[in-house]
Amino acid sequence: MTVYVDHTHLGRHVTGLERITLELFSPDALAPLEITPVTARGTGRMIATQTFGLPLRLTDPSSILLCPGFPPSPLLRPFAARVIPYIHDIFLLSRRADLNTRARLYMAPSFSLAVRSYPRFLVNSADTKRKLAAHCRPDAEITLYRPPVRNVFDLRPDDRSERASGSSAFRLVALGTVEPRKNFVAAARILAALREQRFGDATLEIVGRRGWGDDWDILEQSPGVILHGYQPADRVRQILQSADAFICTSHEEGLGLPLLEAQYAGLPIIAPDAAVFHEVLGRSGIFIDPGDPAAAAGTITGALSQPDWRTSFAACGAENLTRWNALASADRGAVIDLIATLSRPWMRAARTPASHDPKGRGITS
Repeated sequence: MTVYVDHTHLGRHVTGLERITLELFSPDALAPLEITPVTARGTGRMIATQTFGLPLRLTDPSSILLCPGFPPSPLLRPFAARVIPYIHDIFLLSRRADLNTRARLYMAPSFSLAVRSYPRFLVNSADTKRKLAAHCRPDAEITLYRPPVRNVFDLRPDDRSERASGSSAFRLVALGTVEPRKNFVAAARILAALREQRFGDATLEIVGRRGWGDDWDILEQSPGVILHGYQPADRVRQILQSADAFICTSHEEGLGLPLLEAQYAGLPIIAPDAAVFHEVLGRSGIFIDPGDPAAAAGTITGALSQPDWRTSFAACGAENLTRWNALASADRGAVIDLIATLSRPWMRAARTPASHDPKGRGITS
């Protein structure tokens, strides 16, 4: 039995998609199962391997494929019983207007086919599970596989309580590719409202590469917004450590991994008042309506009005990370069992009938 894992999308910029693949679908993460990563270098080889290379590997009837990155290619459909996609979110179906050309033409059709026809999936959150269930076949098996959140940027909350709480030089930070779904323009409008209400010199620092759409150009013209572009981990750590709060204004997320990662710095996390963010942040978040900048700014200002807000949010964040990582740890066993269950019929078929020598001299066939 060979368990293949699609790693063809690795080796590019390390974003949430790549981090989850490395965290959940590495040989160490899936031990004691033995897995065989399938890699590719360059976009052309990635597409060729996903389209043709992976289906060729599954012509061996004793093989299984895990797809934690891109949706399974249409040529994998005949092998759907032995393919398990990992679903990060459903925005390829729900936010088509926010997609770039590659996503519309290459990813969305494959994703739609897989969602409608595959018998089992892994998902990153209960919210993604609920949304996926509305689109997939009624008998589909959907298994939670939430990622544990490590301190990938080596963040520390140590000196946060010593900072002045009333300073007007308030620094917001956001992480992600600058593209329509992330809705950073809403964060810039909230920044403008904060500058009017209390934090006159507030800034918004956005760390992430320029994507598609016009958002980058709009943000460049927004007072107080600093566009850092893609940055290495050390620079991300510096920006997060010096920030006062983390903000997310996405139209839709399947999980929002950076929100949890930022809690290692003791940062208050500002997020939309939506089910997935309540699931991820529990009681530790500041929940807003990104479409109402003035009200959002008022909510943020109110949450940060207590003298000890830095210490309080650092403690809440630490508790929330403990809660989330306990949930993620509990998921792992069910996923290992699921993959092992798929492999058992082939393991039994591969065994040679044998009988034990009654005198203990070994096995005869």
